[in-house]
Amino acid sequence: MEALAANELAAETDLIIYSDAARGPMDVPAVQAVRNYLKTIGGFRSVTVHERERNFGLADSIVDGVTATVNNCGKVIVVEDDLITSLCFLRYMNNALHIYQNEECVMHVAAHMFNIDPEGLPDCFFLPPASCWGWGTWARSWRHFSCDSSHYIENFKPEDIRRFNLDDSYDYWSQVLNNHCGRMKTWAVFWYASVFANDGLCLHPRTSLVRNIGFDGSGTNCGTNDMLDFPLATRLVLDFPSQLEVNTLGLSRYESYLRKRLKGCPSTVPSLLTGRLRRWLVSLQTWVKRLVGC
Repeated sequence: MEALAANELAAETDLIIYSDAARGPMDVPAVQAVRNYLKTIGGFRSVTVHERERNFGLADSIVDGVTATVNNCGKVIVVEDDLITSLCFLRYMNNALHIYQNEECVMHVAAHMFNIDPEGLPDCFFLPPASCWGWGTWARSWRHFSCDSSHYIENFKPEDIRRFNLDDSYDYWSQVLNNHCGRMKTWAVFWYASVFANDGLCLHPRTSLVRNIGFDGSGTNCGTNDMLDFPLATRLVLDFPSQLEVNTLGLSRYESYLRKRLKGCPSTVPSLLTGRLRRWLVSLQTWVKRLVGC
C-alpha cells in the first residue's frame, strides 16, 4: 500500500480492496488485523473495502473482484497484496489502458517482467503470456475469461499446447490439467488460456514495474525463490508499440529466461515431465473420442 500510494497518480485513483474472510478460527485474528489496517489507508481519491463474510479462497476472490470492478468501471488495474510497485507503475498502466482501449487484439497489460537481457528491446512490447503480477484489462477482454478446463483440454491441439507453453520453455499446460483434476485451484492460467484462445496480445515492460515478495514461504501457491528479487524500473515507460504483433526478440529472451530458471530449479523438472506425459495422454484421449464420434 505504501509503494502504491507513492505513485504520482495515487491521488487520482479509486482504490477498491477485497478482503477475504478467514479460512478457519485460527486465521480470524490475522484477518482482523489486516482489516484494522485497511481502515488507516489514505493517499488515494477514494478507498472502498469489501469485507467478505465467507472465505472465497484466492482464485474465486480475485475472479469475483475483477469481474465486479471491470463491469462497473470498464477497465481495471489489479494488484495482489504480495507485490511492491515501482513509482511509475500507475502512469504506465493508465497510459497503456488508454492507448489500447479500442484495440480488440490487445487484451492484457502486464507490469511484471523477468530479469531478461534488455539490450535492443523497446520500452515495452507484446508477448503471448498474461502475467498476473500487476496487470490490467478492459471489460471487452475480460468477457472472454473462462475457467472451463474441459474446453481447453478438448480444443487445444498438441501444437497449440506447445505454443501455449512458449515452445515448451515452461509448462503452463500442467496447471490447466492440475486444476481439471482438482490438484490445485488457480485462476491466472485460465486468464492466459482465455487470451491465448482468442489470439490476444499482452503488453509487457522491458524492465519490471513490480516485484513479487510472496516467495518467502508464507503465501498461497508460492514456495521460496530468491531469483525474483531484482531492481524495479525507475523511469517512465514512454514509447508504446504501434505495431500490434509479438516482439520476436522479446519472446526469445523471455523463453530463454524460463528455460534457465527451470534448469536452476531441479524440483520443477519432474512436474514438467509429468505435465508432458499427461498432455500426451489427454491428446490421445481427445483423438480417440474424435475418431469414434464421441
